[in-house]
Amino acid sequence: MFQFATATQIVFGAGALSLLSNLARGLGRSACLVLGQSERLREPASELLRAAGSSVHVAHIGGEPTVEDVLELVSGAREHGCDFVVGLGGGSVIDGAKALAALLANPGDPLDFLEVVGRGQPLREPSLPFVAIPTTAGTGAEVTKNAVLAAAVPGDPTQHVKVSLRSDWMLPRLALIDPELTLSMPPALTAATGLDALTQCLEPYVSCKSNPITDALSRQGLERAAGALRRAYHDGSDRTARYDMALVSLLGGLSLANAKLGAVHGFAGPIGGRYLAPHGAVCARLLPLVVESNVRALRERAPQHPSLARYADVARIFTGNASADPLDAVGWLSELVEELQVPRLGSYGLQPAAIPELVARAQAASSMIGNPLPLTQEELARTLRAAL
Repeated sequence: MFQFATATQIVFGAGALSLLSNLARGLGRSACLVLGQSERLREPASELLRAAGSSVHVAHIGGEPTVEDVLELVSGAREHGCDFVVGLGGGSVIDGAKALAALLANPGDPLDFLEVVGRGQPLREPSLPFVAIPTTAGTGAEVTKNAVLAAAVPGDPTQHVKVSLRSDWMLPRLALIDPELTLSMPPALTAATGLDALTQCLEPYVSCKSNPITDALSRQGLERAAGALRRAYHDGSDRTARYDMALVSLLGGLSLANAKLGAVHGFAGPIGGRYLAPHGAVCARLLPLVVESNVRALRERAPQHPSLARYADVARIFTGNASADPLDAVGWLSELVEELQVPRLGSYGLQPAAIPELVARAQAASSMIGNPLPLTQEELARTLRAAL
């Protein structure tokens, strides 16, 4: 038995942003348009929303959102009487806007609903209508039911951890994906987001929670990423490569929301909460190392596990070699990470002394649920040491 849930409507294609005025009609009378640091799309999006018959209140998220950031957004949106939310930006913007839509409909203490640091209670009411419009090709947040926020660790406000606000009621009403919006991404952002998207296709494909629908989606994502990511990195104006990577991001979001992730994302949350390290870059640096650890653990402890055959298929997709070994995927990914100049984790301040704590937090992370098999503390520590 399996389930599959996603956004109510997905619209994908070059120039899709121009459809916003028609698609947003009837969602509400007052939109809260949440943007990132870039202002280039503020007026075009505002004009499209006004053409849909809505007034527009513009708000901003400057980086990966904190609980305090979202509460500030809630205050401003309530003051302006907003009755639906549009998130236009990268994954951080979409996560913050998604949390905003949920908390506008569920007043009170956000800790009631947050996982890990809060009480993890279900939302009492459905989110306000939410439209997600990504401008990067990475997180797939436009089709997921959770928002990742940074929150202070209980009893130690100097330390933060990434936690989720999660509910089926948070799935966007509309996911509007226009690959043309990603053309302005610089190479470093293309690398980090693209490798995150690739990871979010790979981890669900080998996940112990995969199902036939996510298999089809994630495998196509891997095929497209193998051919397009290098091209998008080296030539950001390559529209075909940008189209494919926007689709990889969407396919990864659909897959992870319904088949879970693994040890890469199990580590990424604790590391991102403690250090100023971009989520995509952390995932990218860890990906080949986690694949290697998983393959070796499977061969030692579960040689008949179906995920081992999945890793062999991944290696064939990446290398084009019909007889590829699962570990050939490690070599291909390692070369890609170096070619795309992904920083090592030590560059963000991560030191060997922090490894035991990060391993403990990773083992408790919800993302670990989908890893093909449980990795030992020593296997996880060895993986993290290799990423420094």
